[in-house]
Amino acid sequence: MNLRNKRILITGASFIGHHLIESLIKKSVRSIRVVNLSNKHKEKILSLSQDIEFLAKDLRNIDHATQSLKNIDIVFHLAADHGGRGYVALKQGNTASNFLLDGSVFKACLINKVEKIFFASSGCVYPNFLQNNPTTKLFLKETEVKPPYDADNLYGWAKLMGELTLRQYYKDFGLKSAVARFFTVYGPYASESHAVMASIAKAYVKQDPYKIWGNGKQIRNWTYVEDIVKGILLAVEKIDDATPVNLGTQERTKVIDMVNLINKSMGYKPKKIVFTAMPSGPKNRVANISLAKKILGWVPKYTLKQGVKKTVAWYIQNKDPKKIRQNLDKLLMHE
Repeated sequence: MNLRNKRILITGASFIGHHLIESLIKKSVRSIRVVNLSNKHKEKILSLSQDIEFLAKDLRNIDHATQSLKNIDIVFHLAADHGGRGYVALKQGNTASNFLLDGSVFKACLINKVEKIFFASSGCVYPNFLQNNPTTKLFLKETEVKPPYDADNLYGWAKLMGELTLRQYYKDFGLKSAVARFFTVYGPYASESHAVMASIAKAYVKQDPYKIWGNGKQIRNWTYVEDIVKGILLAVEKIDDATPVNLGTQERTKVIDMVNLINKSMGYKPKKIVFTAMPSGPKNRVANISLAKKILGWVPKYTLKQGVKKTVAWYIQNKDPKKIRQNLDKLLMHE
């Protein structure tokens, strides 16, 4: 599918959506409409192009969703009630609203006869029972999301239900869709509630003792946002039947090693590092990206070291250390 001259709608554009808009502008799409829950990011989004239409709507309301999707060809559904590990674990009542949000957007796509929808899913759909041993060299394959399902908190269950719904909508109604499972995305504009950005923020304000959630031995793969956007566009181009693909790296990195990398890149060495009993998530979550390579021809461009370097430079240039220091605890919990 060629996106040139397509009428595009993006739900949620505070982070990944911001970068996606920049790429879509380069592809000469016909129009871009952004729907956010509030006007919070309106000025930043509209600064990208004078041709962007911005709507502040609650898409959990089916009437709002139906109206917002009128005269749209392609929907990029990125919006969700979410945050980092603390938010996903401790604010589950909030993230449960994603069941309603996704169902409303999907139904509005049918009503408006949208050509295709992209759905931002997550590594949180993978069974928790597979991810308990950090010493196992594990790379999660898309086919491992199957009964008995065991998604990661209500956030993960909502993403899983979204995937299954779109798969059925394609079979029953012919609604074309592409689904990508994101693995811990970071980069400019990301929230400090996510691990990489949280670690940068702590180093930026010279937190000491430096607090790490969990024991630091959790294994992750962090994915730079530019790679994610490229994967999104390839998925929309090449997938119609809601086949999910992993977008991540296959770098197996301990949380403590990620923290040390960031501190070194920022020239900071805390006198003391402490490990806390805060939510720390699965012990072993890394993507297998062989399917993305096969179907999309996609491989990540950035290593963690390269992505961190770009993100740290952006953070220092754009963030006020005084404000970060004053609000750090709230930022880490996405409050």
